[in-house]
Amino acid sequence: MTDSIYSGLTQLGQATGLPDSPEKAVLETVPNPQGDVRYMVRFVAPEFTSLCPLTGQPDFAHLVIDYVPKDRLVESKSLKLFLGSFRNHGAFHEDCTVSIARRLVEVMQPEWLRIGGYWYPRGGIPIDVFYQTGPAPEGVWIPDQGVPPYRGRG
Repeated sequence: MTDSIYSGLTQLGQATGLPDSPEKAVLETVPNPQGDVRYMVRFVAPEFTSLCPLTGQPDFAHLVIDYVPKDRLVESKSLKLFLGSFRNHGAFHEDCTVSIARRLVEVMQPEWLRIGGYWYPRGGIPIDVFYQTGPAPEGVWIPDQGVPPYRGRG
């Protein structure tokens, strides 16, 4: 692995503890080996958790992250650890969702990125948060995120 595009990775292939906070999490990227092709990448985190910043109670979300890469791809283990670092992080749903997107844009500089944060009810109200960097690029298949609105038991 020393002479490949993956040689700079520090977390993949070894035991890596969960970061204490999103700020301490290291998001790693690798060169896009298919940089001459426009395509979309999707990550789904159906069991994302964070904490309410006021009560400390856990909040749960189903996150869907879509992006069209340019020169860099996010390495999936580092993304998993970054998302896991929110488990003990207190922030409102909107802040968590948009912070994740902005951090990914910062490290990857993708052509386009969107995130859907489908949060489970807090106080009886589900909160869904959506962010994208701009219009979806033409000529790239961008499927629907496929997450229905919260319906409860009805």
